[in-house]
Amino acid sequence: MDVTMVGLRVLREVAERGTFTAAAQALGYTQSAVSRQVAALEQATGVRLFDRYPGGVRLTAAGLALLRHAVTALDALDAADRELHGTDVDTGSVRLGYIPAAGAVLVAHALAVLRGQRPGVKVATREGTTPSLVRALRAGRLDLAVLSSRPPHRSPDTDKPALHVEPLLEDALAVAVSSTGRFADRAGLTTEDLLDETWIATPTTADEPLLGVWPGLPGRPRIHHTARDWLTKLHLVAAGAGITTVPTTLASAIPPGIRLLGIDDLPEERRRISVVRLPGPTAEPVRTLVQALHHHAAEIAG
Repeated sequence: MDVTMVGLRVLREVAERGTFTAAAQALGYTQSAVSRQVAALEQATGVRLFDRYPGGVRLTAAGLALLRHAVTALDALDAADRELHGTDVDTGSVRLGYIPAAGAVLVAHALAVLRGQRPGVKVATREGTTPSLVRALRAGRLDLAVLSSRPPHRSPDTDKPALHVEPLLEDALAVAVSSTGRFADRAGLTTEDLLDETWIATPTTADEPLLGVWPGLPGRPRIHHTARDWLTKLHLVAAGAGITTVPTTLASAIPPGIRLLGIDDLPEERRRISVVRLPGPTAEPVRTLVQALHHHAAEIAG
């Protein structure tokens, strides 16, 4: 099988980014160059590596198999390069991804615990959506990801091998409203209250769910403001620009001027926050960080 390291890097980047265009931008290539590299890989391996669908691409079973070997080869080459140039420090490192709702409270405190226990461990973090973080795990760019799920809490993807999922804590969704607005004196909300409200939501793409609007509300929500950052959304709420949904675990990080309310005539929206990784043995720094995440999650739940 005559494959090149450039081809394997392109494979990993496309797998992580989900589109040829995004992979080309990350690598500094043209889209046609990425397409040619993928075509050359498919010709060299004799199998189809990606399924094409509107909005992106997805690895086939054969593509997933090749990706696992590509990650091993590319990581080994990177390690050799660091060692040859004297930059390979044996203190351990962890690459952690997390959804925005987990960053301010759960992840930040877990990292503080880790620094106290293992000050030599280097942790690199990145925020992202669940689909992007799962792709990064599969591509070998992350060691761990802190993700959220709704009942019945299925695996974040259906690819093989199945991801290892450890629940950290259960959470509930609430509606963030201005403490000086028309809901200032309310103990709860109803669906009728929300029909004409303006929502502040996270921008969505083809494979990312709409966040910031209560799931299952009748009609089409009026979204006048979009922001990925939770703090920005909450300050917009405090300014009276609209309302948004927020996990109750963020209550300790919510700025002044905001109240959290439930919706009385709809079922409670539960969420589970879990730490997810690829199956198999884990390095000691990774295990230590997982323990720190569990420890702080237990403090939050308690």
